[in-house]
Amino acid sequence: MDVIVGCCGFPKARNDYYAHFQVVEVQQTFYQPPACQTAERWRSEAPSGFEFTLKAWQLITHESKSPTYRRLKLSWPQKKLNNCGSFKPTEEVHWAWEQTREVAMALKARIIVFQTPASFQPIPENKENLRKFFRAVDRRGFLFIWEPRGLWRDKEVHELCQELNLIHGVDPFKADPLFGEFQYFRIHGITGYRYHFSEEDLRTLRGKCLRRSYCLFNNVSMWVDALAFQKLIAEKGKPPRNYS
Repeated sequence: MDVIVGCCGFPKARNDYYAHFQVVEVQQTFYQPPACQTAERWRSEAPSGFEFTLKAWQLITHESKSPTYRRLKLSWPQKKLNNCGSFKPTEEVHWAWEQTREVAMALKARIIVFQTPASFQPIPENKENLRKFFRAVDRRGFLFIWEPRGLWRDKEVHELCQELNLIHGVDPFKADPLFGEFQYFRIHGITGYRYHFSEEDLRTLRGKCLRRSYCLFNNVSMWVDALAFQKLIAEKGKPPRNYS
């Protein structure tokens, strides 16, 4: 069983991070994607075996009323921003996907995470937008993670993931993954971002890694918790001592 441990974003200087982990989920691409030249520099700085995953730009998943738009650097009029989010079949969403795709290619990333807010509810319009979007995009070998928030029923998530070939991304302390060739865990903190994971918590997490699993920590102590979990995983993989 392969367990890949890392953080959502760089909690330390990149060179220090590369020395300790083999994967990072880039968060900047959600708020405002960096220039491709910047992404290419990150790729060239990282070790050859290091893996980048990334969050898709919020213009694809979140509507303009989301507070996360405060970090958006586009000077678009509100009329144009109203065409963003919820996977709407609009030129703006398609353009945002192209920007996300270009940065992913510059990073040589295979995994792209689409996190939808609780406001993206399981209504027929949103389901149809999901279908149109994921059927239309050129995947180019990408693997797509969908992390739904809100009132989605397990059956709805499973059916859509199966139909659209999406991997169900979850916080394993809140839900079980429902579909996918591997597990993609985004670990936000049991009671919120300020939560510190105990050794018992990390052992529980290890027990949830039932096949190839990405475990990306996204809490205030992500660096410490990810290192502790990586150590726990390494200890489990050691052969038993021979006391004879």
